[in-house]
Formats: sequence, structure tokens, C-alpha cells
Amino acid sequence: MSSLFIKKRPEGPGKKRRGEVKDAEDKKKKKKTVNLREEIESDSDTEVAPTPRRKKDHEEEELDETAQEKKLRLAKEYLRQLQEQEEERLENESEDVIAHRLQENVLEQRGRLQRPLAKELIPPEPAEIRLLRGHQLPVTCLVITPDDKHVFSGSKDCSIIKWSISDGKKVHKIPGGRKGCEEQHVGHTAHILCMALSSDGKYLASGDRNKLIFIWNAETCENLHKFQGHRDAVSGLSFQKGTYQLFSVSHDRSVKVWNVAENSYIETLFGHQDCITGLDSLSRERCVTSGGRDGTVRVWKIAEETQLVFSGHEGSIDCIRLINEEHMVSGADDGSLALWNVSKKKPLARMRASHGSHGEAGLEQPYWVSAVAAALNSDVVASGSHDGNVRLWKCGEGFRGLQPLFTVPLVGFVNSLQFSSSADFLVAGVGQEHRLGRWWRLKEAKNGLYIIPFKRKQPVAEGS
Repeated sequence: MSSLFIKKRPEGPGKKRRGEVKDAEDKKKKKKTVNLREEIESDSDTEVAPTPRRKKDHEEEELDETAQEKKLRLAKEYLRQLQEQEEERLENESEDVIAHRLQENVLEQRGRLQRPLAKELIPPEPAEIRLLRGHQLPVTCLVITPDDKHVFSGSKDCSIIKWSISDGKKVHKIPGGRKGCEEQHVGHTAHILCMALSSDGKYLASGDRNKLIFIWNAETCENLHKFQGHRDAVSGLSFQKGTYQLFSVSHDRSVKVWNVAENSYIETLFGHQDCITGLDSLSRERCVTSGGRDGTVRVWKIAEETQLVFSGHEGSIDCIRLINEEHMVSGADDGSLALWNVSKKKPLARMRASHGSHGEAGLEQPYWVSAVAAALNSDVVASGSHDGNVRLWKCGEGFRGLQPLFTVPLVGFVNSLQFSSSADFLVAGVGQEHRLGRWWRLKEAKNGLYIIPFKRKQPVAEGS
């Protein structure tokens, strides 16, 4: 009887026992779970350092940048640096410009700002000088606008003309009226003797023999106001620089102060012993005057209501101009031209017979100095006379001397002179008669304005 046997099939190489298979599956699941957790943790933590593989990828990206792209990137970086440097330079330059202007303002206030202009000016050719004609009688006064584009002229014909400097054409004319029609006519009905323009070019003031001061809109030439108060001819006007405060002087020997913006009178100052013939002022609250035949120049300190008296001319002092805040120039009918310091009672320099003499031998009389002008904050002044010539002078070191530069010949009485703010040209108001009287009459003279341009010497290049 045979026995039944159940044989175990031998395990082949690819077969596993059931338990081992289960263990393998558990390990596999566990490994997947660990890998999944690592991936989640890596994604959620941004601060984790790159794995060696990521580092390698980053290096590969840098290596992948082409040479052209690298050049472009470096160029952009270089341009950015240049822009930053330029912005920094401009900022520094702006600060330097402001500092320079502040320094100039301080020097100007102290009277120490001086442009060396004399060595640069070249006299014009006769053909370059222009004559503007429009007045029927002698031109007595003039003012140039701050932008050097226009000039106003006043005349014995009682009219005011606004001229264009560039083409010499009339921009506007305020006609004069006849004596006796003051109530109907808006404007002057007597000889205009003086004019002034505010430093911003807004207001024009004009004074006449009829004791009146008219205030005009300088742009439209519209009449704004009329000041009355002087008891004789108004012979000088000047605005305090940077303000609407107006100073006026008269043959009544007084100085008056007005506020043009408010159309108001402020005060009156007395001191001169004769007719006041000229006036000037700059930015300080003070003005300077020439006292005609009382032989004095005076500095008026408005706030303190005090005055300083200067003497040095031998004749009637007819004209005066400030060169800067500390120095001034004056002219007299004894033919002399004088330079002054506002703190010294005697002239620093004096040029006798500055325009020569006329008359028979042994009876020579000096030509009167009838007008003076100064290129502001420079070393150049100009003088005019009834010999018709305009003479330019160089102020010496410390304003202690006067040296002639050149002469511009004209015909007639030079009644008024003014430099442009750029000192590129000089305007002369000329007539057949002196602005204050009719002692002589030059029939060959033409009543008008002469525009006298200047050339500048080119600076010599180094090594040439």
C-alpha cells in the first residue's frame, strides 16, 4: 500500500515567500512616505540651502549666459553708475552755484564786488552807433529795462517813448500835453526831467517841472497814479532795488519817500541848501544826492533819518551815480569828475577838466559834466558833457584814480547816460539844449537816443 506524499515545490530564483513579499511591500511604502515628506518640507522652507544638485544647476545657468548677454549686463551696470555719478555732480554744482551767488550778494552788499570790465571793452566803430529819433525837443532822461530789451526816454516835449533796443522801433508813446490842460490830459504837460524803473521792470516813474510824479505800468504804459507833494520841479527819481519804495528829489531842496505799490507817501527829509539836481540808490535803504550849487554830495540813511555831507567839487554838482554800495561818481559844472567812498567826506580821486576846455586863450572855461553813468559793480564809469563827447574811464585800484579808456564822439548836449545791465551797450540821451536850461543851443545837434554798443576782447589762450 503505497503512502501518499505531498511534495513541496522547490522555490525558484524569482519567487519569494508570502511573508517576505509583504515585508518588501511595507518597506517600499515606508520609503515612499519618507520621500514625499522630504519633498513637502523642501517646498515649504525657502531658506533651505540648495542641494548639491541645485548648486550645480545655478552654475550651469551662469555658464549658459552668452558673451553678448554678459556685455549687455555689464554695460547697463556701468551706465547706472555713470548716472549716479552725474546726479551727484549736478547736485554738487547746484550747491556751488548757490554758494557762489550768496557770496556775490555778500560782497555786493559790502561794496567789494568788482568786475574787471575796463580791460575787456573795445570802442565801437562810428557806423555801429545808432540814433533813435522821435522826440521834437531835447531828450532829458532815460531808463533801460532790466532785461536790456527796451529803453524809455523822456523829453522837454513832455512825451515818453518806449523803444525796442533790437530794431530801434517805437513800442509805445505817451504824448505830452499843453500847459493849462492838466485836468483833461493824462500825462505830463511840463518838461520831463527824470525817470526811474523798479528793479523788476513793473513800475515806471517820471517827474516834471510841474512838481508832479506819474506812475505808469511799464508793460502797457497805462497811467496808474499821480504823486503830488513837491513844491518845485522834480529833478531826480530812484527805486530802492528789490522794492517798490521810491525816492524823489526836487528843486525845493527836499527828499521824499513813497510806496508805489500802496500809492502812499511816507516821509520828507531836508538838508540841502540849494536845488537838488541828481539822485541814485541801490538795495540798501538809503540814497545819494547831488546838491547843485550848495557844493555837496549827501548820503541819506532813511531808517535812521540821518545824512552824511561830502564836499570836494568847486562848482555846481549836477549829476551822481552809485558804482556799488560803497562807491559813487559825480560830475560838476567846473568840469571835474570825482570818485567817492560813502564813508569818507573827501573824494578818493578827482579828474579836473575831464572833458577839456573851451573859449578864448586866457578865458578858457571847462566843459560841464552834464551826465554820469556806472557799469554796476565794475571798474568802468562814463561821463557826458555839452562838448558832445561821451568819455569812458577806468577806476583805479581802490577807486583812488581815474584813467581815460576811450572817447565816443557825438553831437549835442549829453543829458543822460545809462549802461545796460550786461554792460554790452551804453545809451546816451542827447539834445540841442541842456536838460535844466537854455544857456546854449546847438542847432546842428539832433534830439534823440544814441545806442553805443561795445565789443569785448577775446581772452588770450594759454600757450599761444
